[in-house]
Amino acid sequence: MKAIVEARNLHKVYRADGVETPALRGVDFSARAGEFTAIAGPSGSGKSTLLHLLGGLDRPSEGEVWLGGERLDDKSAVERARLRLWKVGFVFQAYNLIPVLTALENAAFVLELRGLPASERVPRARAALVELEMQDYADRRPNQLSGGQQQRVAVARALAAEPAVVFADEPTANLDSKTGLALIEYMKRLNREKGLTFVFSTHDPRLLDHVRRVVHLEDGRIVAEEGMG
Repeated sequence: MKAIVEARNLHKVYRADGVETPALRGVDFSARAGEFTAIAGPSGSGKSTLLHLLGGLDRPSEGEVWLGGERLDDKSAVERARLRLWKVGFVFQAYNLIPVLTALENAAFVLELRGLPASERVPRARAALVELEMQDYADRRPNQLSGGQQQRVAVARALAAEPAVVFADEPTANLDSKTGLALIEYMKRLNREKGLTFVFSTHDPRLLDHVRRVVHLEDGRIVAEEGMG
């Protein structure tokens, strides 16, 4: 099966005040449709950077990124944003919720950008909140929610749109054991029943125990891989 996302010889160097800091050093990575895969590694290993490049949020210093058969790294920011809207779901460590919107409105935001009418987007967003046990907080704004609750709204926003691939950056990091495991089971069900592809960055053993493939990253390089995609 053809890769849904692929990185070829990926390098990323951050430059600040004349200092260069390499984050990725020649990474080759691919994931096929329907995978449930984790990129694991210690803090500073390049996990988040790799996820951001795979999803077209940033451009590599060198190398190529392909998503759904289209090359991402040579597209403009507007073109990458349009591709993300229809093909990618992102769960960020920092949540990135919109402060003036309620939890329900945040969960429906991607669907609204796609042009879906309220009669379609609201039930889908509400169903995602129900799955994550956030229905009682639907009318609250982010500043009225705890960190873990904001994380679940961010997950609902990504998954309500049922994208081709979901990139999730430490999705269980701020959740207690019960909530974290419930989230993992929800994502596994979407992967199994709807064929959604998931690529995580994580060092959470709860999540690593459930993925089917683990790619280990250290100092910006892939050093090992376990399991099959």
